[in-house]
Amino acid sequence: MMLSVENLTVSYDKIKALHGLNFQIDEGEIITIIGANGAGKSTTLKAISRLVPVGKETRMTYMGKDMLSYPPDKVVSQLGISHVPEGRRLFGNLTVMENLKLATFARKDTAGIKRDLERVFSIFTRLKERSTQKAGTLSGGEQQMLAIGRAFMSARKMMLLDEPSMGLAPLLMLDVFDALREINREGTTILLVEQNARLALQFAQRGYVLETGNLVLEGTSEELLNNPEVKKAYLGG
Repeated sequence: MMLSVENLTVSYDKIKALHGLNFQIDEGEIITIIGANGAGKSTTLKAISRLVPVGKETRMTYMGKDMLSYPPDKVVSQLGISHVPEGRRLFGNLTVMENLKLATFARKDTAGIKRDLERVFSIFTRLKERSTQKAGTLSGGEQQMLAIGRAFMSARKMMLLDEPSMGLAPLLMLDVFDALREINREGTTILLVEQNARLALQFAQRGYVLETGNLVLEGTSEELLNNPEVKKAYLGG
């Protein structure tokens, strides 16, 4: 078991956003969490990244380590969990290359950094062409590629992705998901939250359905794609 989450609760002031979620991810898997806006998908990723406080009853372990003892920066640098947030959160006034190199702040393996940079540029050839361009001037699709590339550069073992298809044209969307599949094949475990349920389930191996802070369904992607409730609520009938 790579990641185990037990009784995950998160509250904002007096409003409970997550109500005791339980799920597991094995190494090498692609898992998706689907649900409507406000279901708690982004909050779930933020909780794993330690960006929001969790309830006293929550237990989270990663490769056997207690995640609750790690601050957010150590989740990235010591555990190897990288987070591609909704909205990308790039440094718009820095170049593509500078954004990528910032992600290596905790790494000491010069040869590994060079190898990963070459890999990012081979997966996302547009980024190589725009390596000296300011991130804020890139198209939406290019910015999404850069956000994923930046996560790749942190020597990640697991990648958390929040709505990677948002705002992308269909062809660019498919390019991004093809790149993610390639990254997964090379050994990166992926947890994806996505409002485009059909796309997410076609991409992932297993999925969880989140409604108003509760996990209400789980199964293989095929099971969820054929589930009448999922079809009605998320797949247009």
